[in-house]
Amino acid sequence: MLVFDRDLVRLRRERAAGAWDGFLKREIAERLVERLDDIRRAFPVAVDIGCHGGEVGRALRQPDGSVRGGIQTLVSIDLALGFARRAQAHGPAVVADEEMLPLKPASVDLVLSAMALHWVNDLPGALVQIGRALRPDGLFLAALLGGETLWQLRQALAQAESDVEGGLSPRVSPFADLRDAAGLLQRAGFAMPVADAETIDVRYPDALALMRDLRAMAEGNAVRGRRSGFTRRETLARAAAIYAERHGDSEGRVPASFEVLYLHGWAPHAAQPRPLRPGAATSRLADALGTTERPAGEKAGH
Repeated sequence: MLVFDRDLVRLRRERAAGAWDGFLKREIAERLVERLDDIRRAFPVAVDIGCHGGEVGRALRQPDGSVRGGIQTLVSIDLALGFARRAQAHGPAVVADEEMLPLKPASVDLVLSAMALHWVNDLPGALVQIGRALRPDGLFLAALLGGETLWQLRQALAQAESDVEGGLSPRVSPFADLRDAAGLLQRAGFAMPVADAETIDVRYPDALALMRDLRAMAEGNAVRGRRSGFTRRETLARAAAIYAERHGDSEGRVPASFEVLYLHGWAPHAAQPRPLRPGAATSRLADALGTTERPAGEKAGH
């Protein structure tokens, strides 16, 4: 099922690479790699999928010159040549599609990805490829935008288009839901899958400034079913007015919410902890808690 126009995603990334700022990518990359600090092991060979300006590579380097996670080699991958060139400062860089990763089976110890996988049409398939590329007990850490991202903008554009043009079209790209994220990891064969989410709120002077920033970050609408042509000025002006009316603060600024989903999974390994089979316990929970075990449905005192 093709939801996103991948050619458009590539084109927008190439344009964005020329004057890249990527403040949101920097923030998310830093929060992602901080999770390595809680893991007591080394990952000699790592891959950064969707490297953009090399934000993950910079976040991995600590003030004393060491690299988080004991990484010796970081390979950066991006859909856009311009971004791959920017990331070369951190090691080898490759131009490749996240949907067709050029990684050999069991060839890397760690795969990182920040703000790239939400543009993949076949996310389950991409996760399977990542799992195959990891060595046994290798780690996958990713951050991608979730379904609650830009809900304020989505509502304002929908109402404005209905008011001005008498109809609706896809204006904000659909993204994954937290409820499905851990399930996708499990389906892809990862052990000990974990998914959690947080919301990053950014304030803008107005909705139009937000839209300009989304274009600069190559995060504009890339749904294949989007309406062709430019959005009418009247529609944009109406959307900005609705946005300000519903969400503006006392200083006239408006918030934009970015839901970030964090995915954490391990390539299976025989030494990893596994849940016991039902009925395999050697001690009773009631004994540990100092209580009396009763059959299901029986009330205390009866």
